[in-house]
Amino acid sequence: MTDWLFHGDYAASPLNFPLLILGLLLAFACGQVIAWVYMTTHSGLSYSRSFTNALVLMPILVALVMQVMNNNVVTAFGLMAIFAIVRFRNILRDTLDTCYVLSVIVLGIACGTEKFATAVIGCVVIVSSMVGLWYMSFGNRHRFDLILNLHWNRLPEELGALQRLLERHSLKTYCASQHSSREGVGADLSYRVLLRDPSRVDDLLDELRKLNGISRLTSMKAEDESEI
Repeated sequence: MTDWLFHGDYAASPLNFPLLILGLLLAFACGQVIAWVYMTTHSGLSYSRSFTNALVLMPILVALVMQVMNNNVVTAFGLMAIFAIVRFRNILRDTLDTCYVLSVIVLGIACGTEKFATAVIGCVVIVSSMVGLWYMSFGNRHRFDLILNLHWNRLPEELGALQRLLERHSLKTYCASQHSSREGVGADLSYRVLLRDPSRVDDLLDELRKLNGISRLTSMKAEDESEI
C-alpha cells in the first residue's frame, strides 16, 4: 500500500529512517548552539535576526541535501546546476530568503528522485523549525532601547556632563563609536542606551537638546537598527 512512498528511499543504498530523523534533529540542535553563541558574542553596529534564524535552519538543509544525494553523483551534479541557475537569476539579500529557496530546491530534488519519504520527513522538520523560530521570535535581543548619534562641540574633558545626563535616564550606557570631527572641533559620538523607563525617551531627548555643546542630535529605536 505504501510502496510508492518508500520505494525510492530503498534503492541501491537503503535509507535508515530513524537515523534520518536523528540527523535532522541533531543538525537543528547544533544550529541552535551556534546561533546562541552568535547572539551572545555579536558586538557590531548591525545585528540581523534573519541571519540568526538562518544559522539554525542551514544545518538542517545541508543535512537533508546530503541525505538526498546519498552518494549519487548524478543527483549531486543536478543539485549544483540548479543552485547555479538560481544564483545567476536572483540575488537574495536576506539570508532567511536563501533558506526558503534552498528548502524548496532540496525538497523538489527529493521528490524528483522519488525519495518521497525523505521529502515528507524533511518538509515536516523544516516547516516545524521555521514556524517554531517565528513563534518564539528567536534571535531577538534586548541589550539597549535607544541609539543616540550626536556631535559634541566642547572639549573631550567635558564629556562628563553628557555622561551624567545619560546615566540619570539609563540603566546602562556605552559609547559605540567616537570620531574626531572633520572640522577639527569636537567629536561625533554614537551611544547605545538601555533606559530606566522607555516611555520617557522624549524627556531624555529634550534634556540633550538643551545641554550646551550638543548638535546634530538624532535617535533611533534599537529594534529599527537590528535588521540593518
